[in-house]
Amino acid sequence: MRNLNRFIEHTALKPTLIAKDIDQLVEEAIEYEFLGVCVPTFWVRKAAREIKNHGIQLVTVIGFPLGYQMTENKLDEIKLAIDNGANELDIVMNISAFKSEMGWTKIELAKCAQIIHDNNCLMKVIIETAYLSDEEIVKASLICQDAGTDFVKTSTGFAPSGAKVEHIKLIRSTIHSNIGVKASGGIRDLATSLKMIEAGADRLGVSAGVSIMQEML
Repeated sequence: MRNLNRFIEHTALKPTLIAKDIDQLVEEAIEYEFLGVCVPTFWVRKAAREIKNHGIQLVTVIGFPLGYQMTENKLDEIKLAIDNGANELDIVMNISAFKSEMGWTKIELAKCAQIIHDNNCLMKVIIETAYLSDEEIVKASLICQDAGTDFVKTSTGFAPSGAKVEHIKLIRSTIHSNIGVKASGGIRDLATSLKMIEAGADRLGVSAGVSIMQEML
């Protein structure tokens, strides 16, 4: 697949990240012409300086990794991330509220969407499929769609399991065609990457982007 690099968001979200890891992430993204880099909010400003003029999307995570922060905290985090240079924001859905069947789940995401879209940025919602039944995956995906998300994303990478082909297919068949699907969590090789794309993924959130690309050589 010649354009596999344009599906990849080169990701560094481990808790032991240091500055030189961000430097390396950006250097690799430039070398392989990855679509984007995904970093924690703390490192957004640095990454923004490094990728300037390279046409690489700057992705960060909000409410990461558990998603049950207060809505006000998430909104403040979004505003600061955008001010620092992020142009795509991956929001962890409040799974606690969702499983409590609270309507606030959709309200919170709609509030996030308004700020993000008012700033001409993209929103992805992480529904954390590892904690959901198939029925809940469908319900969560529809909530994300109704709230105005641009993508539904499978996982944070911190749950017991990550993206699965069957879940990608389920999400893709549930939401409108103009909403993207991002597969993330546990994608470490070329074969798995291609299976995710074949299943309907439009983006891949991976930390193994370089080794995946090298498999194609």
